[in-house]
Amino acid sequence: MKITSKLSVPKEGLAGLKENFLSDATAGFIVFLLAMPLSLGIAKASDFPPIMGLITAIIGGLLVSFFAGSRLTIKGPAAGLIVVVAGSVADFGGGEAGWKLALGAMVVAGLVQIGFGFLKLGKLADIFPLSAIHGMLAAIGIIIIVKQIPVLLDVNPELYKGLSIIQMITSIPRFLANFDPRATLIGVYSLAIMLGWPYLKEFKLGKIPAPLMVLLVAILSELAMDFAHTEPAYALLHIGNLVDNVKYNADFSGIAQTGIFVKYVIMFALVGTLESLLTVKAIDLSDPFRRKSNNDKDLIAVGIGNTISALVGGLPMISEVARSSANVNNGAKTRWANFFHGFFILVFVLVATPVIEMIPNAALAAMLITVGIKLAHPKEFVNTFKIGKEQLAIFLVTIVFTLVEDLLVGIAAGILLKVILHLINGAPLSSFFKAPTSISFSGNEYLVEIDKAAIFSNFLGIKKKLEEIPAGFHITIDLKNAVMVDHSVMENLHHFQHEYEENGGKVTLAGLELHQPVSDHHLAARRLKPA
Repeated sequence: MKITSKLSVPKEGLAGLKENFLSDATAGFIVFLLAMPLSLGIAKASDFPPIMGLITAIIGGLLVSFFAGSRLTIKGPAAGLIVVVAGSVADFGGGEAGWKLALGAMVVAGLVQIGFGFLKLGKLADIFPLSAIHGMLAAIGIIIIVKQIPVLLDVNPELYKGLSIIQMITSIPRFLANFDPRATLIGVYSLAIMLGWPYLKEFKLGKIPAPLMVLLVAILSELAMDFAHTEPAYALLHIGNLVDNVKYNADFSGIAQTGIFVKYVIMFALVGTLESLLTVKAIDLSDPFRRKSNNDKDLIAVGIGNTISALVGGLPMISEVARSSANVNNGAKTRWANFFHGFFILVFVLVATPVIEMIPNAALAAMLITVGIKLAHPKEFVNTFKIGKEQLAIFLVTIVFTLVEDLLVGIAAGILLKVILHLINGAPLSSFFKAPTSISFSGNEYLVEIDKAAIFSNFLGIKKKLEEIPAGFHITIDLKNAVMVDHSVMENLHHFQHEYEENGGKVTLAGLELHQPVSDHHLAARRLKPA
């Protein structure tokens, strides 16, 4: 839907609350139904006290919503950070001590994110090759699935405590041999509900959020089977009292382990920032009012939220894509929807903790496995291959190195392969950080000429010049002198074209007929044809 008048854009502040109370409160309530079980599951999978996932979501809603740079994104714990969070707890020694030392690194990472915002690094996602980012997310999905398999099977945690992801994969037969039939039954049909629910969206029953249906069915099943008296303690969720848990928990003595501390500060700040920025970008495109978020302001807000959350023991937060998409799809108009989502979580955890503690962990595992499947879905591999074989190679290398080592090594490996491929394909070394870009103006038209190469590492300079052009003109982006145009730049130029034309202008990509695409995909990388 396109707006027809500025008057139709929702108001901000208290006026916006009054104008859009019903739509924002409704959207916030539906997002709360999605966020509450996922926040619990993400915290548990991250080796944090489960209630800390709720604390992060409450801070993200009640506090961060007021000064975020994006209007419709939901702030809360992210499945994409499970790998980093759990890894940090383990590397700092595990248990309560490992959790508190990890919090120290998270506080510093939050401050780094605030610095990113003040340094205007909201365009940070544009300097990473998209295939490496997607490979990172797919690897995270695989790790989530593998780590949640024994939880879904209700296997004794002692059987998988301290195992690496590769060891977890090779131990799956052992997990299957030690599964708990009754808890696994709940896990299996919870997974079936999560995966099958989208096919019921045309029916009235399908209007109920899938996580809510899982909770209803799982809790009723747990009561019928009397898990509290017949199952081990690890079969059910335990969260404790909110008031007792909200206190200063961060421990900064982990700084003495300099290598580990710095590694996780970088990973929390980098991965969290990338995921947040990608979500903001995606939600801006789906905002029916076509409002433009302030990425730098949003990074500052998320950084402040992360700093406060880590100080009191919470998980790191991001602008989370699944909850944000649900927010938009359920009619949210302003940032108050994010506020309401946090408010409803706070109320529920204060008055209904006994209900939360009836949730079988197998049901939470099913929800997280669904998230993992979305991140590492086979269609991600197929779509990457369609863009080009070299993109699939970068995608797979990122996945493999992430699984064998960690996210930081995985992203670095993907970027290194991308650089090598660009050099092989003729991109001049001098073009890796700057593409000579000239702009001329005649009549009602701007001509943007890009020389040498237009690749992921130099796109920020190109983007800066494009964003300096006023709205409403005809822009021709001439790439005839670029030896190559890579996939990341092709996608980013199409995003720029979409946004510029939304505001009444026109963008033409010229010179591409002189290039040979590496595949039939419209976003494929292109090399200049021999003269």
